[in-house]
Amino acid sequence: MAAAKRKRGAGPGPKKKRAKKAPKEVEEKEPFSVASAGSEEHQIPPPVSQGKWRNKERVLIFSSRGIDFRTRHLMKDLRTLMPHSKADTKMDRKDKLFIINEVCEIKNCNKCIFFEAKKKQDLYMWLSNAPQGPSAKFLVQNIHTLAELKMTGNCLRGSRPLLSFDSTFDQHPHYALLKELFIQIFSTPQYHPRSQPFVDHVFTFSIIDHRIWFRNYQIVEEDATLVEIGPRFVLNLIKIFQGSFGGQTLYENPHYQSPNMHRRAIRLATAAKFREKQQMKELQKVKRKEEKTLVPEDPTEAVFETPAEEKPVEIQLVKPDPKPSLKKKKNKLYQRQRKLKKKLGRTGA
Repeated sequence: MAAAKRKRGAGPGPKKKRAKKAPKEVEEKEPFSVASAGSEEHQIPPPVSQGKWRNKERVLIFSSRGIDFRTRHLMKDLRTLMPHSKADTKMDRKDKLFIINEVCEIKNCNKCIFFEAKKKQDLYMWLSNAPQGPSAKFLVQNIHTLAELKMTGNCLRGSRPLLSFDSTFDQHPHYALLKELFIQIFSTPQYHPRSQPFVDHVFTFSIIDHRIWFRNYQIVEEDATLVEIGPRFVLNLIKIFQGSFGGQTLYENPHYQSPNMHRRAIRLATAAKFREKQQMKELQKVKRKEEKTLVPEDPTEAVFETPAEEKPVEIQLVKPDPKPSLKKKKNKLYQRQRKLKKKLGRTGA
C-alpha cells in the first residue's frame, strides 16, 4: 500500500520531518489568501468574529392561540431584534403552562418569552428561566409595533444591543431580580453565529407609575443622539414565582389591578353619572310642581333710584276724533264696483 501511494518515477526517499503548527491564538489568517502561486483561486474569507461562542443563551419566543394581529407583529419584531431567539408553533389554551419547560428542552432553549391571550383583549407575558426558574408574569399594555409607528430610526439586523436600566432597579430586591432576568433574555451573546459585531441600538427599561416601560433607540454615529426605532410596550408586573411557570410566589405587586376590575370600575363610574343625571331631573320636576313662595320686598332695592320730575296731570274732556279705518274704504269701493257691474249687465241684456 505504501508503494501505491508514491508518485511515479520517485524512489523511496528519506522521510521529512513535519513542521510544528503554530497555536490557534498566534496564527493569523488573511482575509483573502492565494491558494497557489500559479492559480487565481481564492479561499473563503474567515468570519469577522474570531472568538468563541461561550455564552450559549437561546430564547424561545412563542404564544398561545387566540392572539390578535398586534401581538403577532410584536412577537415577530422581538424575533428580528433578538438573533439568539427561536420560534415554535402556538400552544393550545387547554394545555397547562408547565408543558412549556418540555418544549424549551426539545428546542434546546434555556430562556422563554411566552405570550398568553385571554378574552381576545387581554395580553399577558411570561419571562422564565427554564427549567429551574424564576419566572415573572406581566400584563402588557400600550403595544406599538415597528410597522405601526413608522419610526425614523433603523438598526442593523442581528446587531448586539446595549441595555439601559433605570436607577430604581437597584433600590428594590424584586426589581434587581427582574433586571438580571432582562439581561439574560434580551442581551445577545457575544460571538453568536447569527449576530453581527456591531452595537448600534439601545434597549431601555424605565420604571414610571409602578410599570416597566420598554423602548428601543438607534445610536446615531455623528452626534451620538438617540432616534426611536420601536417596538414599544409597557409591562405591569403581577407576580414573581420561584419556579418556571409556577411554584412559590416570591413577590406580588400590590399596585396591580386586573383588567376585569378596571373595566368594572369604568362601568360603575358611568352608571353613577347616569344616576346623578336622573336624580337631577327628578328634583327639577318636583321644584316645578311646588308653589312658588313670594319673596318679601327688599327695602334696599330703591336706594339708588333717582326721583324724576313730576309732570302735571292733564285731563282731556273732549272725546278724540275717530280714526278712519281702511276696511270701510275698501267696502265702499267694492259696493261701487258691484253696482257698476249690475248696471252693465242690465244694459247688455
